[in-house]
Amino acid sequence: MSERAQAIEAQLKALLDEALGLGGRAAAFTRQTALLGALPELDSMAIATVLAHLEERFGILIDDEDISAEVFETVGSLADFVGAKVAA
Repeated sequence: MSERAQAIEAQLKALLDEALGLGGRAAAFTRQTALLGALPELDSMAIATVLAHLEERFGILIDDEDISAEVFETVGSLADFVGAKVAA
């Protein structure tokens, strides 16, 4: 994994921890950690909050059609999505 990808993943974990109130649990997440359906804190309102935080922290614009269940499937899928948006 590139340094940029590692930095995005680290920032993403911190963002998830903050936005979802996980109390530091996100630090232990791996790329394979399931999100949607596995974290009770990640409901539809929380997804909207996470998206707003992602746009602000990474300086990206996320369109409604960009969002799918697959994007929020795992930490890795969300990090890859953010990485692609940052690179675009």
